[in-house]
Amino acid sequence: MSALPAGLPGGMPPASRDLAGRAGAPIAASWPGGAKLALSFVVNVEEGAELALTSGDARNEATYEAREEVVGHPDPCMESHFGYGSRVGLWRILDAFDAHGVKATFSSCGRAVAATPVLAAAPHARGHEISAHGWRWESHAGMPEDTERAVIAATVSAIRDATGERPVGWHTRSASSINTRRLLLEEGGFLYDSDTYDDDLPRRHGARHVRLPYAFDTNDMRFAPGGGFVHAEDFSRYCIAAIDWLLAEGAPRMLSIGLHLRIIGRPARMPGLAAVLRHVAGREDIWVARRCDIARHWLTQETRI
Repeated sequence: MSALPAGLPGGMPPASRDLAGRAGAPIAASWPGGAKLALSFVVNVEEGAELALTSGDARNEATYEAREEVVGHPDPCMESHFGYGSRVGLWRILDAFDAHGVKATFSSCGRAVAATPVLAAAPHARGHEISAHGWRWESHAGMPEDTERAVIAATVSAIRDATGERPVGWHTRSASSINTRRLLLEEGGFLYDSDTYDDDLPRRHGARHVRLPYAFDTNDMRFAPGGGFVHAEDFSRYCIAAIDWLLAEGAPRMLSIGLHLRIIGRPARMPGLAAVLRHVAGREDIWVARRCDIARHWLTQETRI
C-alpha cells in the first residue's frame, strides 16, 4: 500500500498477522466418516491451581461466581468455591459423558494434578485425553522465558506421574506469551496447542504441530456474572445454535465447547450440558473427538492446508 499520511496515530499491524486467512475460499479437508463437524468438548481442570496465599502465591484469586479479592489474608471462601469442582463436579461430568458415549479433553493445570492426581487419573481411566493447561491458573503474558520453560516441564511431569502418559496438547489460560508456542516446539513432545481463536478450522504450524481453535463464547464461563448465561438452556441453546449453523454451511468445520468442573458441574447447569450431549451423540454428521485425535487427523490432510 502507499505510504500512510503523516499525523496518523499508531502504525500498521505487523506483516506476521494473517488477518485474511483463506479469504472465504473453500478448503480441501475432510473429517472421518464424512462428518461435517469435528466437535471438541474441553473440560478445564483448575482446582488447586488458582492463586492462593495458602499455596504460596503472592495473592489470592479474585474471580469466581462473585468477584472479590481478599488481600493479605487466606481466602477459604474462594478455595471452597474451587473445591466444588474437584469434589463434586468432576464425577458428575464424567458420568454425563459416559451416559452419552462421549470422549473429551480434560485440559489440566499441573499444580491441580500434582495436588490431587485423581483429577487426571480418573478421566484418563475412562478414555478421555489429559492435556496441559499451565502449572497455575494464570496468564503467561510477560512471563520470563526461563520461568515459562520450567512451567511447561513441571506440567508435563505432573500429568505423566498421574496418568502414566505425557500430554500432547497445551492451552494457556487466556493470554500466552510471545514465547509459548516456540517453547512448546522446543520441548518436543507436543502435537498441538489451543492458543488460537481466529478460525473454525485447525491449521498447521510447521510440519508436525497443529493449532486447534478454541472459543470463549461456546463456553460455560459465560455463567459468570454479566456473562450472558443464567439458565441451563441458555448454554445449551447457544451451543446447539453454533453446531447447527456450522453444519448448515456444509463444509468441514471444527467447534470447541469449553467446560469447567466448578461451573457446569453445578446441578442447575448440568441439564444444559446433557441437552448438548443428546443433540450430538451418535450422529454421522458430527465427529465428537478428543483434541489429540483431531490434531492427528489434521496432519493426514494435504500439506497445503
